[in-house]
Amino acid sequence: MSLAGQVALVTGASTGIGRHLVDGLAARGVAVAGLARNEERLSAAMAEVAEASGVRTLAVAADVTDRAAVDAAVARVADELGRVDLLVNNAGIIDAAEVPVWEADADQWWDVVSSHIRGAQLLVRAVVPGMLARGHGRIVNLASGMGATANRDYSAYSVAKTGLMRLTEALDLSLQGSGVMSFDVAPGVVDTPMTRSMDMWQGFTDWTPPERVVEMVAAIAAGELDAWSGRYLRAGGDDLETVRRTTPEGSARQLRLQPYGDGDPVG
Repeated sequence: MSLAGQVALVTGASTGIGRHLVDGLAARGVAVAGLARNEERLSAAMAEVAEASGVRTLAVAADVTDRAAVDAAVARVADELGRVDLLVNNAGIIDAAEVPVWEADADQWWDVVSSHIRGAQLLVRAVVPGMLARGHGRIVNLASGMGATANRDYSAYSVAKTGLMRLTEALDLSLQGSGVMSFDVAPGVVDTPMTRSMDMWQGFTDWTPPERVVEMVAAIAAGELDAWSGRYLRAGGDDLETVRRTTPEGSARQLRLQPYGDGDPVG
């Protein structure tokens, strides 16, 4: 699938899933701006991608929770690459320890939530106005199964990913008719430094191939999955061809309360 001519901005781009996305999008002809905190590692990664793909890349070091840094980074991307067609909010950290909520370090707990929620909101704030002005754009928020089902040992990450799903749906409701779409994409369990650091995945071997994540994000960038805007997709579980042929209805793949019975006034 060629996406030549598009420009993508990927956060958390220097390692893990972000790096896989930068590689895969560049291989499809996308000019890619990568954003991460570690400038040295990011610059090296983006240079490697440019050399391997032959497309233009840009390394922009910034902390996604720093409003001024995000605004400056997006302004630089717009100045040097012209626009952003695809925003991938991938940056985020994980709970430092597998402990109940009351035993977690309070500051680190909030840092986790902020990295996913504040980071995504600041990027959306900086990028979406340009998309609206052009009448075209795609936003992908990296979701997780922990956002749909609570996890007692990774409560901050679970809360953050649930909030991110609500942000995706709120974006979709606000953007309807504008030509700009928003999506949740859960990657499955990809073999990355972050997942390797989590006790719950010790000894795990059934990793989701990162190419599955790249293929789904590329299909979104190509406009093939617009019917799924505001909804949850799982790269490690959904068959892409089936998803392409499916138009979800009602609240399918969205967070909703389950009624306790037929007479439930809330349900």
